[in-house]
Amino acid sequence: MRKWPRKNDEDSIRARQQALGLDGEVAAIDLEPFAKAQEMLTGAAVIPVSVVGPVELELGEYELREPDGAVVETGRGRDSVLVPLAHTEGGLSASLHRGARAVAESGGFRTYVLADRITRASCFVCGSAAEAIELAAWIEDQLGAMQDWLAEHDDPSLSTFARLRGVKTHVVGPMCHVLWRWTTGDAVGANMMTRNSYVLNMGYVMERAPVKAERSILEANMGGDKKPSFEYFQSGHGKTVIAEATLTEDAVRRVLRTKLEDLAELAWAGTHGAVASGMQSVAFTPATAVAAIFAATGQDLGMVGTSSMSHGVARRVEDGLQVSMRMPGLEVATIGGGTTLPYARRWLEVLGCAGAGKVYRLAQIVAAATLALEISASAAMATAGSAEFFRAHHERGGLR
Repeated sequence: MRKWPRKNDEDSIRARQQALGLDGEVAAIDLEPFAKAQEMLTGAAVIPVSVVGPVELELGEYELREPDGAVVETGRGRDSVLVPLAHTEGGLSASLHRGARAVAESGGFRTYVLADRITRASCFVCGSAAEAIELAAWIEDQLGAMQDWLAEHDDPSLSTFARLRGVKTHVVGPMCHVLWRWTTGDAVGANMMTRNSYVLNMGYVMERAPVKAERSILEANMGGDKKPSFEYFQSGHGKTVIAEATLTEDAVRRVLRTKLEDLAELAWAGTHGAVASGMQSVAFTPATAVAAIFAATGQDLGMVGTSSMSHGVARRVEDGLQVSMRMPGLEVATIGGGTTLPYARRWLEVLGCAGAGKVYRLAQIVAAATLALEISASAAMATAGSAEFFRAHHERGGLR
């Protein structure tokens, strides 16, 4: 078999295209802006993008407090946002728009950022459980010293943007699992905190610990990278955000074409269905909205698994139905990675989220849009026999 060309120079790209017999739409696009985005670049996949809204919301402005890195709200304001969705799912855009409209007529969304931590789950394999226990106690006691060491350590592979904020250990047998918690500014920070975790593991723990570990593993799966996990569901990963709205009876009846009582009944049944299935999230269809916004704005699509974890709740209140959604693992960025691609940058500009200082705004918009879709899809399911949900899929369902 002939060696497959791996570079992203013009000749290598063309050689791959010719070997596969690609032409027309797949290969005709100018690939130069995409050359740094991934390896063995060969073509492009074009996804249609809708723009829905306006999504009316009251959102917070946030910054990290030093030295502990806590997320602090510095102000609140109202905005009207148009949201780009890149997808091929019939009915998604119309449904999200319907949910946004119902909330807009009810007074809008309210969004809050609760926490900001990205984690790398390392592991040190020791000779015995006793040694692993001793190592865990030492690591937790060394947090301040580790922070100082990273700040002062002269290593070109270290990221100055990734800052160590916390550590959690878990001993099982001879293994000392360690969850390093970082903040990484407006980037998701996976590369940053991976580099820093490696230097911390090898240059500090392996060299200074009173227990000599037999092996250091950079990522040992205690967190749940790019997949749902209880650890991230409960303790957070990336941005932890809450979106909330209070639906009025009039908006539910006119826009969503159902009743408050039916929505409350669906929430009750759906919650217990989630419990019965052992579902990690308590929600209806959050990944659909998250993936569509991620694809439009150049986010890492592998992070949809973690980012779409949701915990939705609903209850009757005097003014209508209060609905909210907690999203504990939103891994979003407004700088770096795919956000630098021309199309992604432009859609981020439409959202008012391009560049530094915008990542908390983007996280809140994603949460509000996800709740909008959740409201609309739930309303369709709440109708008698779920007839509206059936009708939407029947009319837009594609092949017979």
